Amino acid sequence: MHTKIITVLQKVLFILLFLLLTAICYSQTLQKQKLKIFIDCSNSYCDMTFIKTEINFVDYVLDYKAADVHVLITQQNNGGGGSQYQLIFFGQNNFKDRKDTLSYNTKPNSTDFEIRDVLIKYLQLGLVPFVTQTRGIENITIQLKQTIKGDSLNKTAPTKDPWNYWVFNINTNGSLNADRVYKGLRYNGNLSASRITDQLKVRFNLSGGKNKTSYEFGDASTGATKIVVKNHNYDFFHEIVKSLSGHWSVGYKFDVLRSTFTNYKLRILLKPALEYNFFPYKQVNNKLFTLRYGVDLIRNQYFDTTLYLKTRETLFGQGLDAALVFNQKWGTINFSVNSHSYFNHPEYYNIGMGGGVNVRITGGLSFNVFAFGSYQRDQIYLPKGQATEQEVLTRQRQLATNYTYFTFFGVSYRFGSKLNNFVNPRFEGGNNGNFFFSN
Repeated sequence: MHTKIITVLQKVLFILLFLLLTAICYSQTLQKQKLKIFIDCSNSYCDMTFIKTEINFVDYVLDYKAADVHVLITQQNNGGGGSQYQLIFFGQNNFKDRKDTLSYNTKPNSTDFEIRDVLIKYLQLGLVPFVTQTRGIENITIQLKQTIKGDSLNKTAPTKDPWNYWVFNINTNGSLNADRVYKGLRYNGNLSASRITDQLKVRFNLSGGKNKTSYEFGDASTGATKIVVKNHNYDFFHEIVKSLSGHWSVGYKFDVLRSTFTNYKLRILLKPALEYNFFPYKQVNNKLFTLRYGVDLIRNQYFDTTLYLKTRETLFGQGLDAALVFNQKWGTINFSVNSHSYFNHPEYYNIGMGGGVNVRITGGLSFNVFAFGSYQRDQIYLPKGQATEQEVLTRQRQLATNYTYFTFFGVSYRFGSKLNNFVNPRFEGGNNGNFFFSN
């Protein structure tokens, strides 16, 4: 009996010793320092002041290579008029084998306050699995609670939409800009209706606007000269796109335009098209590579006789477009190519290319460039005759050209401290230092 008691005590002692050693080993595996994170808002706005204030149990670093977690935040418009956000948590260093993804949608009428609150919630949720492997877990409290009324705990029902996913939008805007010699008045209106699901996209849009600009120069005593420029445009647009598979889509667009600037008294366009995405459409937040081919029927009526002595004409054309988008840890790439030509007038065509690159080359070195250019041989709508000096200076109408281009580039290098946890809004006026009026 005495021998059995000793044997039992030995086993208990062994178990306690094993548990103690396990606890010691586990505590030693915990990362001693705070979790270091890098917030990467590649194509969306992030209020870093608010994020740092609300999530203070981590260290924020300026060098993505020094981070334990690289958080890539992307944003896309959703069918309801709001936005879909995707947060990808890339583990690095001790967490290199971990990668998590969270996504959520915001409502079209969500305020900036509501949007940033939801972002904080999902950031916190995504960081929890990483924080539990650091000493920081000892100083935070995690609370998971759902407020449920009555006996609805076990009841789930599909979401019912009384509008059947239709979204309507009405807006109008105007501007007035004036000084002693210049006055500009602009006002526009827009009415839209859309229904967007993962299988079908339907859009209607009606818009219109008027611009009036006046210039006055010269001395009033000797007779001042006044130039008044007026333009108006009205447009109706309709589009349907059907999902055929994870890679294929088919659809058409219909457009009716009236514009004094481009000499269109009436322009009617019908264009069916087919599109292929080399990546699944569900990966649009991170990568997209599409090719789209379409044919079009165009009926034009002009305010003034064109360069080719036309007051109206019917045209048949085709277009081939390509788009490439990458949102990755190393940066973002956007590139597109657009081309169009006419079957009955092959000498009329245009080709345009544009793109932007924002890449982090090393921890502190980044490079960005944006460029756009086009070669145009299809300005068939231009009125005959040379533009007057007044029309050129005031941009009263579209001017003849066979090319356009624009470019912007920059390089930045940052060095010094990699930590950036502090928030100091002094002398910033509550708008990150951007006063509406400043000198």
